[in-house]
Order: sequence, then structure tokens, then C-alpha cells
Amino acid sequence: MPPLLVLVTAALFVVIAVTDWVAVAQEDRRTEAVVKPAALLALATAALAGGAADSAAGAWLVVALLLGTAGDAFLLGDSPRRFLGGLGAFLVGHLAYVACFATLGISVSWWLAGGAVALAGALVTGRAVLPATLRSGGIGLAAPVAAYMLVIAAMLVAGWGTGLVLVAAGAAVFVASDTVLALDRFARPRDWVAPWPHVAVMVTYHLGQGLIVLGVLRAA
Repeated sequence: MPPLLVLVTAALFVVIAVTDWVAVAQEDRRTEAVVKPAALLALATAALAGGAADSAAGAWLVVALLLGTAGDAFLLGDSPRRFLGGLGAFLVGHLAYVACFATLGISVSWWLAGGAVALAGALVTGRAVLPATLRSGGIGLAAPVAAYMLVIAAMLVAGWGTGLVLVAAGAAVFVASDTVLALDRFARPRDWVAPWPHVAVMVTYHLGQGLIVLGVLRAA
């Protein structure tokens, strides 16, 4: 049975995450400003309570979660500068996830499967998102977004390469979250009605990283 501290911190993460989903659905920006960064901070605390500091993979996991917390704080604003700040924090965070997954070992068959999934997703999403970013913000926006897409694809491949089902599923769900976010921000389909794409982004965002934490802690 998990120690009491792990149960308490995990429950705290769930409560804060669900509160964030409700705030996003109700477009309650004041509540969201508090709970959005708090959710990943709670998840990082739960990871530490679960022994993340005892392994290299766990240490990189906590680094990734803290960078995600910083990225969430940046993205509470809508300005281009804050968007690029959040993009940068998440980009480095994905590199920390890659380092985390690399320490867990590589299954060649799973790695190849992840590569196929990443390639298919990049072809579909990139065709819609990259031209839109170039039109709206020029090369100054399109280049960072393209770099981010390459790094998150690497995170997906590395996550699948571990051969761990929870980690692979979490990485895929995390990528799904960023895909919906990118499409909503730059190439929104006409039938998408706010705030539901935003809710989908946050639900998959928290679920994906929760699965990654569970998978890494079980394996590390």
C-alpha cells in the first residue's frame, strides 16, 4: 500500500486538476490563474513523495514537471512574449522527459512504433499548424513552433521506446493535448466552440503527465 504522503499528494493533484478543468469550462480566469500552475506542482510533490529523488529517471521527471509548472504560469497570459516563454519552458521540459525515458532503457520494437506514430502525427498536424503560424507571426513564430514540434515528437518516441505501457500512453496523451492546443490557437476548425477545446487540452495534459509519473515511478 502506498505511503500516506503519496496518497495525500496524489489526491491533492487530482482535486486541483479537476478544479482547473471546471474553471476552464466556466472561463473562470481568476481561479485558473491559481490552480493551473498548482496542479503540476502538486504532481511533482507526489512524484517526490513516491521516491522520484532516488533515481536518475525520477530526478529528470521532477525537472520536467517543474518546467511544466513554469510553462503553465507563462501561458496564463495571451501575449506573444508569454506564449514564447511558455513554449520555451515546455520545450526544455520535453528534453528533460527524453532524458528521463532514456535512463529507463530502450525497446527497439516500441521505439519504432513510437517513431511511426510521431511521424504520422507530425505530418497531419504540421500541415495545418506551421503554415498558419507563418502567416500569423512570420518566421519568428513559425521557427520556435517547428522546433517545439520536433522536440515533442522526440519525447513521444523516447516514451514509447521505454516499452512501458503507462509511459507510452502518457506520452501519447500529452502529445494529443499539445496537438489540440496548437490547432485551437493557430488553425481552429470552424466547428470548435470555446471553451471545450480548452477543457480537452487540460484534461489530456494532466492525464498524460499523471500516467507518465505512474509509469516512471513503477519502473525506476
